[in-house]
Amino acid sequence: MVSGFVITIFALIVLLFSVITHELAHGYVAYSLGDPTAKYSGRLTLNPLKHLDPFGSFIVPMLLLLATGGQGPILGWAKPVPVNPYNFKDQKWGDVKVSFAGPGSNLMLAIVFGLILRFLPEGLFVMAPNLAVMLYYIVQINVMLAMFNLLPIPPLDGSWILFKLLGNSSIFESLKIFLQQYGMMILIFLLFFGGLGWFSEWISYVTFLITGMG
Repeated sequence: MVSGFVITIFALIVLLFSVITHELAHGYVAYSLGDPTAKYSGRLTLNPLKHLDPFGSFIVPMLLLLATGGQGPILGWAKPVPVNPYNFKDQKWGDVKVSFAGPGSNLMLAIVFGLILRFLPEGLFVMAPNLAVMLYYIVQINVMLAMFNLLPIPPLDGSWILFKLLGNSSIFESLKIFLQQYGMMILIFLLFFGGLGWFSEWISYVTFLITGMG
């Protein structure tokens, strides 16, 4: 079987690839809607040096590993792709489409690799027993990223979807201001002080639905 150290390194590599895919999806959907900002900024590339954020891509994942004794969850993010919503051809829903593109790309990766895990011949897993473990981690990490980024807390994608749904009503303006000011502090508290226990259960459930493995 694969050692815990190798699994951790593999999970970190999958995380980095997945957060880059997440940001590329934002950029390409924005570009398809008429906004070339990400393209002109050199961000429509798989080059990791263009995307990785020292804090979100390295420090946070390592701190989470240390805080949980190597058990995870392993979460992180890349530098946000620059977007100018005023360039969108769809001014009504363009920002929602771009916001959902990142989590949507992670969900698609999870489904694709989950289907591979479900339908590859069992004999292949007998010959390569570690393959199932690797595929499972790819699915789990991408489910985690998709669900985490849909939380309605700034600067996560879910917050922009929430703000769009709330509209410009003054009733919700104070809520928006509060979340924009304290969103990052709320996220750090949830990540490092056990506030996402319920979240881990949902990740396990969705991963099970996709892979059939628990």
